[in-house]
Amino acid sequence: MKIRALMIPNPITIAVNQSVQKAIELMKINAIRHLPVVDGKKQLKGLLTLADLKQALIPSMLADLTLSDMMISNPITVNPDDDVEIAAQLIYKHKISGLPVINTKRLVGIITESDMLRTFIDMMGILSSSARIDIITDDKPDGLNKAIQIIHDQGGDIINVGMTAQRTAKRTYYFRLAPCDTQPIKAALEIGGFAVRAEMD
Repeated sequence: MKIRALMIPNPITIAVNQSVQKAIELMKINAIRHLPVVDGKKQLKGLLTLADLKQALIPSMLADLTLSDMMISNPITVNPDDDVEIAAQLIYKHKISGLPVINTKRLVGIITESDMLRTFIDMMGILSSSARIDIITDDKPDGLNKAIQIIHDQGGDIINVGMTAQRTAKRTYYFRLAPCDTQPIKAALEIGGFAVRAEMD
């Protein structure tokens, strides 16, 4: 999945010559935590975060601070055609909560950890009515296919499948299913040699 599919296009921005008070107002009115700072050509000059503004709120009342004093200069950015994985890795590695999206030096969007979490929740069907069954199997290539076949044979409708990333002798698969009674599926999986770790109707 590309970043352009998840990013907020044409995000709210602020001109570099605007006041700190204006930045605070924009973030408050629009309930946002990230505010790109741009020049007249919409080229990114920096990034303001709510945390930055909170830290500078008292000093700004006492001193003549500008946005340039407070913004993150040369923030880490991504391209709209980069994979979402790149944004996720950058956010995790640098412990930041959002990234401006740049195309040929122009700001075209912003992507935040909330956007990625929302997408993960949607992909996993966590907020939709569903059932779940977690199984443990060995690392043989046919293990997943066998489990899927058993679930289908028992009338289970698989919405999605997750699995542990680590390469170990045992692997855990997480099946999210359309709402159903998981007991017959659990019994059939155990007969098929799978250890059922958890289930939820």
